[in-house]
Amino acid sequence: MSAKSMKTITILIADDEPLARAGIRAILSQVEDFEVVGEAQDGFEVQELVPKLLPKILLLDYQMPGPGAYNLEKWIRENYPQTTALVLTAHNHDAYLSETIDSGMVGFLLKNEKAERLIQSIRNAANGTPLFTEEQVERAQKWKQDVEARWENLSAREREVLQHLASGEDNKTTAKSLAISIKTVEFHITNILKKLDLTSREEAIVWMYTHQPDDPWIKKRLGDSLVEVPVKDE
Repeated sequence: MSAKSMKTITILIADDEPLARAGIRAILSQVEDFEVVGEAQDGFEVQELVPKLLPKILLLDYQMPGPGAYNLEKWIRENYPQTTALVLTAHNHDAYLSETIDSGMVGFLLKNEKAERLIQSIRNAANGTPLFTEEQVERAQKWKQDVEARWENLSAREREVLQHLASGEDNKTTAKSLAISIKTVEFHITNILKKLDLTSREEAIVWMYTHQPDDPWIKKRLGDSLVEVPVKDE
């Protein structure tokens, strides 16, 4: 079947980097049956443009201001099921990959993919074909198992301390909340860092947000809206 006889695949590009959006558009605009109908620079614009444009494909950068990829996929699935979202990111982190799979999105692509693979992946996604490879699924499963093992390795008190830190409390406030001394809080933080193989309380907070997004403390802190945080390279 020739490109002319194919149904046009409409695409919305969502990326907070103007140069990235321009590069993606340049590639996709050369494909006869593709039509880039719009660009969004953050999650809020995605929510504004999807209802107006009703794209077949949403190419979604993982890290953007506003609602995150996970929540955007949930919103799209509930309100605009005719739109298929897939991640196109520069960050090949297992945490991002695992969450993308869990969210229900059909694929996790890297920005350094060859143009031919990107184009074919969009076509497959438009046809409802999942794009995750066996290797990606195995990576995501292994990551989940590792996260669960590290979390289970923390004592109940250490988890409480980490939850309080992630909610924005300093050591003094955490000590008061848990009715323990500041030195005890510091002792627990030292153990937390050792068990999670981290080097600072800031990394511990990032770990909590990235690896335990469904924790009640995190949901309370974020208003049940997942934010994007940097992930320590493995």
